[in-house]
Amino acid sequence: MRKQLLVLALVALLLASCAAGKSAEVESAAPLDRGIAVNYAGETDYAAEQSAVSYDQEIATSETQIRMVIKDASLSIVVEDPGVTMQAISSLAEDLGGYVVTSNLYRTQTEGGLEVPQANITLRVPADRLDQALEVIKSGAGQVLNENVSGQDVTQEYTDLESRLRNLERAEEQLADIMKQAWDTEDVLTVYNRLVEVREQIEVIKGQMLYYERSAAMSSISVYIQANEAVQPLKIGNWQPVGVAKKAIQALINTLKTLADMLIWIALYILPVAAILYFPARWVWKGLKILNDRRKERRDSRKAAKTKE
Repeated sequence: MRKQLLVLALVALLLASCAAGKSAEVESAAPLDRGIAVNYAGETDYAAEQSAVSYDQEIATSETQIRMVIKDASLSIVVEDPGVTMQAISSLAEDLGGYVVTSNLYRTQTEGGLEVPQANITLRVPADRLDQALEVIKSGAGQVLNENVSGQDVTQEYTDLESRLRNLERAEEQLADIMKQAWDTEDVLTVYNRLVEVREQIEVIKGQMLYYERSAAMSSISVYIQANEAVQPLKIGNWQPVGVAKKAIQALINTLKTLADMLIWIALYILPVAAILYFPARWVWKGLKILNDRRKERRDSRKAAKTKE
């Protein structure tokens, strides 16, 4: 009895670990086992016929499954008052059936030493109202510096999770039936442990599926809000110190670049070539000097000999 229970538990676990593709093959073959039943009088069983039709409808529905796409957006805008705009965006999220995830209002200092307010806000709105929310936010902005909308298609991942979940639920049912038939304490504990593992996997997969469902249903929008003073150049009459400073910095960069190029040429080209030419020239010069010194010594020795005579 114990061996039979262990074998059945092993079969249930194998079913739990089947791949999504395998489960699809099993499901495609299932209609053969769900054929329309015929009684002895040659009449069609209506209940079996309805079951087969219902199954065919499920297959057709799965084939035309709507794609699941997670859409997110980010905006960088310039407004007169970031605090007021942040409150307006919060109200917009509630009006569209969404909610605010995070919001932050703070003050920062510009290059000219001026303190200006800035804000960050992240909200979630229904995916089908994402475009509407973006249009409303942009319409209330004086300037849109950046806009980005991204989408992630998770249809395949979600379908795989569905297949794994079906396999695990079938294994759970079989393990539960096996456990009812077990009488020995050791057999009961073995099947129970396997059942707990399968149920834990089921809960994990359900959590992943719920995450995909919620992310696809509610789109995220991150908005970075700046004040006009933070992006406007400093002006004194018609003079713009920022523009002059920019030109000066650019000229400095060009000069440093030229000097850096010269140093690179000197280090990598001129010095190696000079070294290659210097050492042979030095050796030739030393050789000539030695020969000249020897000739001079010979002349001096001859003059000395003639003087003695």
